[in-house]
Amino acid sequence: MNRIACLLAIVPLVAYAGGSNYGITPGAHPSLAGKVSEWPVPTPRFARDPAPGPDGAIYIAVMHGNKVARFDPKSQTFREWDLPDGHRPHGVLVDRSGIVWTTGNGNGTIGRLDPKTGQITEYKTPSGGGGPHTLIITDDGSTIWFTMQSGNKVGRLDTKSGKITEYQSSGGPYGLSLDKAGNVWFCRMGENKLGRLDPKTGKMSELDMGPRSRPRRVATAPDGTLWVTLYGNGKLAQVDPAAMKIVREYPMPAGDAGPYAVTVDGGGMIWANEINTDTVVRLDPKTGEMRVVKLPSSNVGIRKMVTDASGRLWYMGSHNGRLGVVE
Repeated sequence: MNRIACLLAIVPLVAYAGGSNYGITPGAHPSLAGKVSEWPVPTPRFARDPAPGPDGAIYIAVMHGNKVARFDPKSQTFREWDLPDGHRPHGVLVDRSGIVWTTGNGNGTIGRLDPKTGQITEYKTPSGGGGPHTLIITDDGSTIWFTMQSGNKVGRLDTKSGKITEYQSSGGPYGLSLDKAGNVWFCRMGENKLGRLDPKTGKMSELDMGPRSRPRRVATAPDGTLWVTLYGNGKLAQVDPAAMKIVREYPMPAGDAGPYAVTVDGGGMIWANEINTDTVVRLDPKTGEMRVVKLPSSNVGIRKMVTDASGRLWYMGSHNGRLGVVE
């Protein structure tokens, strides 16, 4: 295990408040000590997209290794499950009952893993492909929404029946989140826009994020606003989903360094990273203060971050094969 505590740069700014749609309600961390711990994963073959479980464990999609891994923070040990051939999990989440769901990026499926029995079920998308990418779950656990990047669609899985419905879009749908009204917001990175899907009507609308913005991922805050990483111009954007407008844009500390992952904790703190730097950034929307935490490793390659029930920030280094936590 590698431990380091590096808290750097403070950049003044200003905004509002934090959330997630990954099965486990994120907690709030009262302070940021800047302590970072990392552990090498057993199969470092493009492991990515950590997700907390109800028991406090952290699950990881091992995309190129075709596995799901589980990390127990108490014992600091890993366990792995092999997935069906060709699944190639991209995203992962754990519902409130402990069931693990994955996007089968390689074979156009949504996977269901019961960690207690090891039983794995795959649900095939109607189109049979489309590159299932990122997934989120409703609070009641009845519906999983996911993006299909290569298929230019948004998918909807009924977790009881296994039925999947697809909605056509464009721009390579990437990250996604639910607003307070239940609308699905997703990043159309290839067209510099956010898409919005009304689940009741199936109607699509869009918000232009500006030239070369390339919105990558989005998270919903406790106050209902959306936070979006703009991979193309080095900014973090706050969006009012009801008014469908950009409230404010915040330049990231490293400039044009590829803002990528974004998540919000239960106290409204915004976390984002810049994939070309080995750092993570926390924005306090009440004061506008940005804090930069230096990570102990180099060439980390964070593509997804998530806050657990205690408010700790978990990230997976896809490039260096190390799972990390900031507290």
